[in-house]
Amino acid sequence: MGANSMSPDASTDLDEQISQLMQCKPLSELQVRALCEKAKEILMEESNVQPVKSPVTICGDIHGQFHDLVELFKIGGKCPDTNYLFMGDYVDRGYYSVETVTLLVALKVRYPQRITILRGNHESRQITQVYGFYDECLRKYGNANVWKIFTDLFDYFPLTALVESEIFCLHGGLSPSIETLDSIRNFDRVQEVPHEGPMCDLLWSDPDDRCGWGISPRGAGYTFGQDISEQFNHTNNLKLIARAHQLVMDGFNWAHEQKVVTIFSAPNYCYRCGNMASILEVDDFKGQTFIQFEPAPRRGEPDVTRRTPDYFL
Repeated sequence: MGANSMSPDASTDLDEQISQLMQCKPLSELQVRALCEKAKEILMEESNVQPVKSPVTICGDIHGQFHDLVELFKIGGKCPDTNYLFMGDYVDRGYYSVETVTLLVALKVRYPQRITILRGNHESRQITQVYGFYDECLRKYGNANVWKIFTDLFDYFPLTALVESEIFCLHGGLSPSIETLDSIRNFDRVQEVPHEGPMCDLLWSDPDDRCGWGISPRGAGYTFGQDISEQFNHTNNLKLIARAHQLVMDGFNWAHEQKVVTIFSAPNYCYRCGNMASILEVDDFKGQTFIQFEPAPRRGEPDVTRRTPDYFL
């Protein structure tokens, strides 16, 4: 059997695990290890610019807000009935990074042709040690093994996707080192996110109102103006750059005369920002519809007394 097919027994086991995860109950360490080994086989076959067909629903940051991910699936449709493309940042910040990332990886293994999961800047060893995922793994499993299993898997996540050769999807933004999609296809992506260089830029950069390249206030990546995105879209025959990475209060935000759109799918980010979330549905005819949604009802979650969020991560 190839990487994208599995025995009926394996499918049944996975369906049971997905059902458990949908109730926000984590898998065992052994189950996580086996799941991530299967995921690695599938992700190794995917390109740095993974082609995706429409119809597909494009999603932004989730950040461990598990109940809001479940809400997203209620609004957008269950996988595999709806095809999904997630643009990174599944972990950190929220209380349920373990359940969130495990569910998305389980769906990827169960329905590899129906869901695409890209890498975000938080799918990194260094960032997750600071912003919550590492500590959550320690708390829920008693050791760092599950954190290590997932961060090793993150190295295999594709960096970008291309919907119908027209919509370029990625977590962050453009890079002064990258003119063509072909140059991205030639990267060796299986590594920790570097501190600088083209792979770092794809996961960290942001669009800006000013023209040209600018120094990013995040300390990684660049800011890029409308002239940059217009040139990149023209060179690569693109209609749109879709990206995540930035909190936007309406859940989506157009920039650069609708050449770039930011999509953010974590409503009331950090349980305190008061923002809407959104997803972008691309239909069979490449028509685009944004669907906004609010946070899922909270039940029995810990009282939130966390520090003010750092919007730059």
